[in-house]
Amino acid sequence: MSKSDANPTKHSKFEDAQAFVYGTAMCALALMMLKTLGLITGQTAGLALLISYLIEAPFGIVFFVLNLPFYWFGYKRMGLTFVIKTLICVALISVFTEIFPRFISFETLNPVFGAIMIGFMTASGLMAIIRHGGSLGGVGIMALYIQDASGFKAGYVQLAFDAVLFTVAAFILPLDLVGYSLLGAVVTNVVLAINHRRDRYIAT
Repeated sequence: MSKSDANPTKHSKFEDAQAFVYGTAMCALALMMLKTLGLITGQTAGLALLISYLIEAPFGIVFFVLNLPFYWFGYKRMGLTFVIKTLICVALISVFTEIFPRFISFETLNPVFGAIMIGFMTASGLMAIIRHGGSLGGVGIMALYIQDASGFKAGYVQLAFDAVLFTVAAFILPLDLVGYSLLGAVVTNVVLAINHRRDRYIAT
């Protein structure tokens, strides 16, 4: 009997690995579509996209570097295992976003359709990552740390960050692209809110 059979609520290392590959691949494909359309998203990935547009740097490198300061907060809040899993996921995203364009490109991509599909794929990828104890780091970790330190809810911290991010983007990107970006972010959050509930999914 395997460990996962003995404890059906515990994921095996193989299950974690496939979830991280699947989840980061879905998010990386969504990010590739975002870049094709010139859109952004919320949280650290959105900030990394905006910076990559401004300085014309590879998204993967910007995203990886932006996450570095947050691992200490992740360690203090969630422990070493969480930090290792998050580092793996961030590294996979950084690599996948650089190599995927070698295998696929989009000749036609409607921005409304693209934004909706980006939201679906991002939510699907994030659910796989979160359910297996990982994250994409960044602002989400800081939000939890602030919540522990001050009692200010993590969701409000993330909402405030995204509000600032999209406001700044409105002065840099065309307003129609900011609107499509908001559509994708709303779809992501709605899908996560409906489908990812800890009281319905207890495996870790």
